[in-house]
Amino acid sequence: MYIYLYLNIFTILFPLLLSFDRKVAFFRSWPYLFPAILLNAAFFIFWDALFTRAGIWGFNEEYLVGINLFGLPLEEVLFFITVPYACVFIYDVLNAYITKDLLQPAAKPIAYVLVPVLLLLAVFNLSSLYTSITFGLLAVLHVVHLRVFGTRVLGRFYMAYLVHLLPFLIVNGVLTYLPIVWYNNDYNLGLRLVSIPVEDTMYSMLMLLLTISIYEGLRQRQAEKHFEPRLV
Repeated sequence: MYIYLYLNIFTILFPLLLSFDRKVAFFRSWPYLFPAILLNAAFFIFWDALFTRAGIWGFNEEYLVGINLFGLPLEEVLFFITVPYACVFIYDVLNAYITKDLLQPAAKPIAYVLVPVLLLLAVFNLSSLYTSITFGLLAVLHVVHLRVFGTRVLGRFYMAYLVHLLPFLIVNGVLTYLPIVWYNNDYNLGLRLVSIPVEDTMYSMLMLLLTISIYEGLRQRQAEKHFEPRLV
């Protein structure tokens, strides 16, 4: 049963079909989105392949089509395309339909709490590689994002992250419950949301924040070029 492939199709199907909604017109953002997804995918595929080789996590062949790319199942590679696409779609839909940036006032306090907490958890769990690397990278990315963008998009990012948790729990719940993806508890905290390692929530935040940071950076660069004064 090719359940992992079906989950990828389920993840991207409705965001892809609704990309042509008139109000959001998400397809117009593809020139910024696809480079962001590709850069994000390159990083996570490299990381994923290393962790798979080290036995930190692995895959149940019973639920796969049996094709491998970059040392990973095809479905896992597709995961780093379908999930970021769906998540940035959620981000843009919320921006289009909720004009007020509801979490912007709280964005900096949230980040200022998250960064030291994540760093402390990373430092005190160095032997748990999934925990330490994920939490450490997320803390560093928050610092970089704040330096580049301030809190201009951070409040909207947190809103999209909260909304994305519902489909995240469904998809990751299926992946880890069967399991399609298994985790070696020697390398994580051993804390689960039913079957989902708690680190997955931060891994997902890291993937979403990296994609949106690149996406917004490319959009900002294009806007600056558009308004750049021309010499006569």
